[in-house]
Amino acid sequence: MNLLVSILCGFLYFIGTSRIGYGLSTATGSPLFYGLILGLVYGKLTEGLIIGATIQLIYIGIINTGGNMPADQSLAGIIAIPIALQTDLSTELAVGLAVPFGVLGVFLDQIRRISNSYWISQAEKHAENLNQRGIFNCAITYPTILLFFITFIPVFIITLVGADTVTFIMDAMPQGIIDGFSVAGGILPALGFAIILLIIGKRELMPYFFIGFFAVAYLGINTMAAAVFGTCVAAIVLFNSINQKKELS
Repeated sequence: MNLLVSILCGFLYFIGTSRIGYGLSTATGSPLFYGLILGLVYGKLTEGLIIGATIQLIYIGIINTGGNMPADQSLAGIIAIPIALQTDLSTELAVGLAVPFGVLGVFLDQIRRISNSYWISQAEKHAENLNQRGIFNCAITYPTILLFFITFIPVFIITLVGADTVTFIMDAMPQGIIDGFSVAGGILPALGFAIILLIIGKRELMPYFFIGFFAVAYLGINTMAAAVFGTCVAAIVLFNSINQKKELS
């Protein structure tokens, strides 16, 4: 089981970072997607989705400015989720486990970029000789093959031995440190959500955010109800805006 899951995780991480189906890479490389797949594999769909969604909240406000990746949510999710499901870690501890691997993923991405610089130089040589096939291989084929080894091997090894290692460490670790990780794991998703608010939050829109927050917190409405009410409010704002433009014209 562990071997098959490790192979699956390696392939999932490769697909999520390979830019194959470029427009889908954001979805296929997301912790929520990993939580869905691995939750089904372990027969713990609800737990997988909860852990995946919580990890994704950390990175929801991160923007890859200029193509530079400040943290790798894909590696964070693909390592932490299967280990958490296998060892029954709490969501907070899974989040605390995920963050260091998110940083490690940046170094793997730098290795990919450095290797790609070699293929660019080779493609320039093929361009001088009008070798279209050679240019294609240097742009697509060779980088993808190399990326498979860069992404698959580390995830496969970590996932294969990670669960046993984490179990050993958790058993030997003082309870105070475990509690500290739990607290940090609870704070980090809120921090991620705060970052996205700073990016997209406009002063005139913030009241709607607080209305939704307090409606969920104090009225006890579920996510579907909040989505319906939010859609209605958005429709009202849109129609009022259209009517104001018609009056001005």
